[in-house]
Amino acid sequence: QVQLVESGGGLVQPGGSLRLSCAASGSILSIDAMGWYRQAPGNQRELVARILTGGGTIYADSVKGRFTISRDSAKTTVYLQMNSLKPEDTAVYYCNVVARRYFGDNYDDYWGQGTQVTVSS
Repeated sequence: QVQLVESGGGLVQPGGSLRLSCAASGSILSIDAMGWYRQAPGNQRELVARILTGGGTIYADSVKGRFTISRDSAKTTVYLQMNSLKPEDTAVYYCNVVARRYFGDNYDDYWGQGTQVTVSS
């Protein structure tokens, strides 16, 4: 089993900041990529940011320059620093990890339970 535990969501005023964390644990052999997705009511889940095994990063155009994705040295915890938050950033944010559990296993997607981020005055 792979467990992902998220933290850091909440209510913030426009222009404010939040930092999300996601810790991966359990039976993990290796992690290929880690990232954050979000889903607002009535919308599809969308990629926010992703960090690849080599350290490369990908961002949605809507968050470039405002959000920063990073991970710890053990590469088992991923962070999302969100600055200059806007009301349109309001959504449930989901942690995603692409990992395999043992030799010969395929890389699969694993998801956190989601954490609510609300940007409102």
